Amino acid sequence: MPKNKGKGGKNRKRGKNEADDEKRELIFKEDGQEYAQVLRMLGNGRCEAMCIDGSKRLCHIRGKMHKKVWIAAGDIILVGLRDYQDDKADVILKYMPDEARLLKAYGELPENTRLNEGIAAGIEDDDDVGADDYIEFEDEDIDKI
Repeated sequence: MPKNKGKGGKNRKRGKNEADDEKRELIFKEDGQEYAQVLRMLGNGRCEAMCIDGSKRLCHIRGKMHKKVWIAAGDIILVGLRDYQDDKADVILKYMPDEARLLKAYGELPENTRLNEGIAAGIEDDDDVGADDYIEFEDEDIDKI
């Protein structure tokens, strides 16, 4: 058997669960940056996001965040806009749910932004949809079977 010469395996690369960012300072957007909500994850460190200015952009997750900060559909992120490509952006920061609520309270995010709803954000709940799922049988129907 070969001798292990490395410094550890997969768990070492993941690192400890650093909980020091619980009370971090709220970061607002600057010039060349925009708030966005993730529509869907595309894989390969990319996601599709709807920016607050109304345009849909392909966003690239920077290497510092790549395997440390997990981004899911519905998350509020801060993206850096590119001067040379308007339809692409870079993810700078992911806001925690409480930070996203604060941004909405400060008026940075529009009132119609839906927070913490993930993929189901675009689905409207109708009362009539689930009515046809169940079939009621009479006692006479059961006797015939």
